Amino acid sequence: MNQEKAEQAVRDLLEALGEDIHRDGLIETPKRVATMYQELLAGRAEDPAIHLSKRFPVESSGLLLEKDIPFYSLCEHHLLPFYGTAHIAYLPGNEVVGLSKLARTVETFARRLQLQEQMGDQIAEAIMNELHTEGVMVVITAEHMCMTMRGVKKPGSKTTTIATRGIFTDDFARQGQVLSLIGQ
Repeated sequence: MNQEKAEQAVRDLLEALGEDIHRDGLIETPKRVATMYQELLAGRAEDPAIHLSKRFPVESSGLLLEKDIPFYSLCEHHLLPFYGTAHIAYLPGNEVVGLSKLARTVETFARRLQLQEQMGDQIAEAIMNELHTEGVMVVITAEHMCMTMRGVKKPGSKTTTIATRGIFTDDFARQGQVLSLIGQ
Protein backbone atom coordinates (compact mmCIF):
# COMPACT_ATOMS: atom_id res chain seq x y z
CA MET A 1 0.00 0.00 0.00
CA ASN A 2 1.17 3.51 -0.74
CA GLN A 3 0.83 5.16 2.69
CA GLU A 4 1.51 8.69 1.45
CA LYS A 5 -1.05 8.44 -1.36
CA ALA A 6 -3.64 6.95 1.01
CA GLU A 7 -3.11 9.78 3.52
CA GLN A 8 -3.53 12.37 0.77
CA ALA A 9 -6.74 10.67 -0.39
CA VAL A 10 -8.15 10.93 3.14
CA ARG A 11 -7.15 14.62 3.32
CA ASP A 12 -8.85 15.22 -0.04
CA LEU A 13 -12.01 13.40 1.09
CA LEU A 14 -12.18 15.37 4.34
CA GLU A 15 -11.79 18.64 2.42
CA ALA A 16 -14.42 17.55 -0.12
CA LEU A 17 -16.79 16.93 2.80
CA GLY A 18 -16.23 20.52 3.98
CA GLU A 19 -13.94 19.73 6.91
CA ASP A 20 -11.00 21.85 8.00
CA ILE A 21 -8.12 19.38 7.83
CA HIS A 22 -5.97 21.70 9.96
CA ARG A 23 -8.18 21.61 13.04
CA ASP A 24 -6.80 19.73 16.04
CA GLY A 25 -9.07 16.72 15.83
CA LEU A 26 -8.27 16.01 12.17
CA ILE A 27 -4.55 16.69 11.89
CA GLU A 28 -3.52 13.06 12.46
CA THR A 29 -6.69 11.52 10.97
CA PRO A 30 -5.29 10.90 7.46
CA LYS A 31 -2.39 8.91 8.90
CA ARG A 32 -4.65 6.95 11.28
CA VAL A 33 -7.16 6.13 8.54
CA ALA A 34 -4.48 5.01 6.09
CA THR A 35 -2.89 2.79 8.76
CA MET A 36 -6.32 1.38 9.65
CA TYR A 37 -7.04 0.42 6.04
CA GLN A 38 -3.63 -1.22 5.76
CA GLU A 39 -4.56 -3.42 8.72
CA LEU A 40 -8.15 -4.09 7.65
CA LEU A 41 -7.11 -5.05 4.12
CA ALA A 42 -4.00 -7.08 5.00
CA GLY A 43 -5.56 -10.25 3.57
CA ARG A 44 -4.93 -9.05 0.02
CA ALA A 45 -1.26 -9.87 0.48
CA GLU A 46 -1.86 -13.31 2.03
CA ASP A 47 -2.15 -16.62 0.22
CA PRO A 48 -4.69 -18.84 2.02
CA ALA A 49 -2.82 -21.91 0.76
CA ILE A 50 -0.10 -21.14 3.31
CA HIS A 51 -2.57 -21.60 6.17
CA LEU A 52 -3.99 -24.78 4.67
CA SER A 53 -0.60 -26.38 4.03
CA LYS A 54 -0.16 -27.72 7.59
CA ARG A 55 -2.04 -31.01 7.30
CA PHE A 56 -2.16 -34.24 9.24
CA PRO A 57 -2.84 -37.71 7.84
CA VAL A 58 -5.98 -39.53 8.99
CA GLU A 59 -7.09 -43.13 8.48
CA SER A 60 -10.72 -42.18 8.20
CA SER A 61 -12.79 -39.28 9.36
CA GLY A 62 -16.39 -38.26 9.34
CA LEU A 63 -17.76 -34.78 9.07
CA LEU A 64 -15.53 -32.08 10.49
CA LEU A 65 -17.21 -28.82 11.53
CA GLU A 66 -15.52 -25.66 12.78
CA LYS A 67 -18.27 -23.24 13.77
CA ASP A 68 -18.74 -19.73 15.09
CA ILE A 69 -15.55 -18.30 13.58
CA PRO A 70 -15.92 -14.53 14.06
CA PHE A 71 -14.82 -12.18 11.28
CA TYR A 72 -14.87 -8.52 10.31
CA SER A 73 -14.71 -7.36 6.71
CA LEU A 74 -15.33 -4.31 4.52
CA CYS A 75 -18.04 -4.22 1.87
CA GLU A 76 -16.49 -3.33 -1.45
CA HIS A 77 -19.61 -1.39 -2.48
CA HIS A 78 -19.70 1.13 0.40
CA LEU A 79 -16.42 0.58 2.29
CA LEU A 80 -18.51 -0.05 5.39
CA PRO A 81 -17.97 -3.01 7.72
CA PHE A 82 -19.88 -6.24 7.75
CA TYR A 83 -19.24 -8.75 10.47
CA GLY A 84 -20.49 -12.05 11.74
CA THR A 85 -19.57 -15.69 11.95
CA ALA A 86 -18.42 -18.31 9.50
CA HIS A 87 -18.97 -22.05 9.84
CA ILE A 88 -16.90 -24.53 7.82
CA ALA A 89 -17.80 -28.19 7.40
CA TYR A 90 -15.83 -30.63 5.32
CA LEU A 91 -15.41 -34.33 4.72
CA PRO A 92 -11.67 -34.98 4.67
CA GLY A 93 -9.92 -37.22 2.21
CA ASN A 94 -6.70 -38.62 3.68
CA GLU A 95 -5.72 -35.46 5.54
CA VAL A 96 -7.13 -32.87 7.92
CA VAL A 97 -5.91 -29.37 8.52
CA GLY A 98 -5.12 -27.86 11.91
CA LEU A 99 -8.30 -26.30 13.28
CA SER A 100 -6.77 -22.85 13.73
CA LYS A 101 -5.93 -22.87 10.03
CA LEU A 102 -9.61 -22.78 9.11
CA ALA A 103 -10.02 -19.61 11.19
CA ARG A 104 -6.91 -18.15 9.56
CA THR A 105 -8.35 -18.91 6.13
CA VAL A 106 -11.55 -17.05 7.02
CA GLU A 107 -9.45 -14.13 8.27
CA THR A 108 -7.40 -14.03 5.06
CA PHE A 109 -10.49 -13.62 2.91
CA ALA A 110 -12.29 -11.30 5.35
CA ARG A 111 -9.34 -8.87 5.38
CA ARG A 112 -10.05 -7.72 1.83
CA LEU A 113 -12.61 -5.49 0.19
CA GLN A 114 -15.26 -8.12 -0.02
CA LEU A 115 -18.78 -9.34 -0.71
CA GLN A 116 -20.20 -11.90 1.70
CA GLU A 117 -21.32 -14.22 -1.11
CA GLN A 118 -17.90 -14.05 -2.74
CA MET A 119 -16.10 -14.65 0.57
CA GLY A 120 -17.94 -17.93 1.21
CA ASP A 121 -17.16 -19.13 -2.30
CA GLN A 122 -13.49 -18.20 -1.94
CA ILE A 123 -13.17 -20.06 1.37
CA ALA A 124 -14.90 -23.15 -0.02
CA GLU A 125 -12.77 -23.13 -3.16
CA ALA A 126 -9.52 -22.76 -1.21
CA ILE A 127 -10.39 -25.68 1.07
CA MET A 128 -11.41 -27.91 -1.85
CA ASN A 129 -8.28 -27.06 -3.84
CA GLU A 130 -5.79 -27.33 -0.99
CA LEU A 131 -7.21 -30.17 1.10
CA HIS A 132 -8.69 -32.26 -1.72
CA THR A 133 -11.74 -32.95 0.42
CA GLU A 134 -14.77 -34.96 -0.61
CA GLY A 135 -16.82 -31.84 -0.04
CA VAL A 136 -17.01 -28.57 1.83
CA MET A 137 -19.81 -26.30 3.03
CA VAL A 138 -19.29 -22.73 4.22
CA VAL A 139 -22.14 -20.92 5.98
CA ILE A 140 -21.69 -17.23 6.76
CA THR A 141 -24.09 -15.05 8.73
CA ALA A 142 -23.32 -11.35 8.95
CA GLU A 143 -24.71 -7.94 9.73
CA HIS A 144 -23.93 -5.27 7.14
CA MET A 145 -23.42 -1.69 8.24
CA CYS A 146 -24.55 -0.50 4.79
CA MET A 147 -28.03 -1.74 5.83
CA THR A 148 -27.74 -0.55 9.44
CA MET A 149 -26.16 2.90 9.19
CA ARG A 150 -27.46 4.12 5.83
CA GLY A 151 -30.04 3.31 3.19
CA VAL A 152 -32.81 1.16 4.64
CA LYS A 153 -31.44 1.57 8.23
CA LYS A 154 -32.43 -1.83 9.61
CA PRO A 155 -30.09 -2.65 12.52
CA GLY A 156 -30.00 -6.28 13.53
CA SER A 157 -30.91 -7.65 10.12
CA LYS A 158 -28.56 -10.43 9.09
CA THR A 159 -27.68 -12.14 5.84
CA THR A 160 -26.83 -15.83 5.58
CA THR A 161 -25.00 -17.29 2.60
CA ILE A 162 -24.11 -20.90 1.88
CA ALA A 163 -21.32 -22.08 -0.43
CA THR A 164 -20.99 -25.78 -1.22
CA ARG A 165 -18.48 -27.86 -3.14
CA GLY A 166 -18.11 -31.56 -3.85
CA ILE A 167 -20.61 -33.95 -2.30
CA PHE A 168 -22.35 -31.15 -0.36
CA THR A 169 -23.50 -29.54 -3.59
CA ASP A 170 -26.44 -31.87 -4.25
CA ASP A 171 -26.71 -33.76 -0.95
CA PHE A 172 -29.43 -31.86 0.86
CA ALA A 173 -29.43 -34.35 3.76
CA ARG A 174 -25.75 -33.53 4.45
CA GLN A 175 -26.49 -29.82 4.11
CA GLY A 176 -29.36 -30.23 6.58
CA GLN A 177 -27.05 -32.07 8.99
CA VAL A 178 -24.56 -29.20 8.94
CA LEU A 179 -27.25 -26.54 9.30
CA SER A 180 -28.70 -28.46 12.25
CA LEU A 181 -25.29 -28.70 13.94
CA ILE A 182 -24.71 -24.96 13.64
CA GLY A 183 -28.21 -24.14 14.79
CA GLN A 184 -29.52 -22.67 11.54
